[in-house]
Amino acid sequence: MRDLKHLIEFDDLLQEANNELVQQAKNEGKRALGYTCYFMPEVLLDLPGCFSVRLRAPRSTSPDIATYYMSNRTCMYGRCLLERALEGGYNFLDAQMATETCTVTCRFQEHLQMMDVIQNPDFFTEFTDVPFKKNKNSIDHYETQLQAHVLNPLKEHFGIDTSDEAIMKAIEEHNELCRLITEIGEYRKKENPVITGYEFQLIMLVSLCCPKYLIIPKIKEVLEDLKTRVPDEKNPYRVRVVLAGSENDDPDFTKLIEECGALVVADRHCYGSLPGREEIEVREGETPLRAVARHYLENNECCRFMEQHTMRERKDYIANLVDEYKADGIIVESMKFCEYWSYERTIDTLIFPKNFGVPTCSIEKEYVNNAVGQLRTRFQAFIESIELKKLNAGK
Repeated sequence: MRDLKHLIEFDDLLQEANNELVQQAKNEGKRALGYTCYFMPEVLLDLPGCFSVRLRAPRSTSPDIATYYMSNRTCMYGRCLLERALEGGYNFLDAQMATETCTVTCRFQEHLQMMDVIQNPDFFTEFTDVPFKKNKNSIDHYETQLQAHVLNPLKEHFGIDTSDEAIMKAIEEHNELCRLITEIGEYRKKENPVITGYEFQLIMLVSLCCPKYLIIPKIKEVLEDLKTRVPDEKNPYRVRVVLAGSENDDPDFTKLIEECGALVVADRHCYGSLPGREEIEVREGETPLRAVARHYLENNECCRFMEQHTMRERKDYIANLVDEYKADGIIVESMKFCEYWSYERTIDTLIFPKNFGVPTCSIEKEYVNNAVGQLRTRFQAFIESIELKKLNAGK
């Protein structure tokens, strides 16, 4: 297929947290607000006058200094974030909007709060407590937390307009982006898609890491380009897979899977679009803030929710993605030492083949991917096992 418009530019933007579009927004006087988790509603960080940046640490090497503070038996994602902060890579941030969710990212954000790491006199860190259940009481608590630890500090520190009208404006912009990403994602369902998983992940990541008002016009152009893009006459991929799991902001990981012959057609991981790019519905009688709180709890498939019915819901969700995207198997990855996904990945590896009849490959990886050869062997073996299963089923 011919090159997709803006993909090289998107790849360049993802090489630095303080990328060209972030710098442009900062030069226009907008406040940069960092966050690390879906539980921090990005829509509230995109209120007029500020913009959200979901933190990554691209091109990381060994996080030696961060390991001194956090130990080598913690998730490398959190350590790489702290290492990048210590290197000065996040000095552009005006605030870090933290959540009490995963322990290691919480510890990273606590270091930002307690140490003089971010060289910005306006910088502050604010923590939001997040419920472990999806019910009315949880939504009540979450809404109160978002008001106290997101909206109020933004108004007090930076004079940000946090009125219902301002939140509705942010929701409208957010929903526009969601519609674009969802429409692009629909092309992945085709028998011979005109977009790869690697390309989709680049688009998804820039939508998280760049100011919305600057990236939306470019994503619109990508969508228009897809409408006339012609797929290769012969599909170069041997199987189709759903990629599920924990933190995954490395497009090269997806590219590696696809180089082995498995097209990634759906992404259910922490930096993916399923869930993550659903429109926010403001129901009759709801305030915009209430709608945001309800949306980010009810549309959440994080394995932090541990009630039996929510665990079963997560399995059904991924199984439905396999059917919807006509996938042949699932690759479940987790970051080494990830406290939640290490359990979830183990359960998924047993449940999906047994209960749903879906071949499943289990991968534990580091944030800095140095085991390319080993992963390539695993992926190739998994693809061959799916092909063998298909041959046996056809006999």
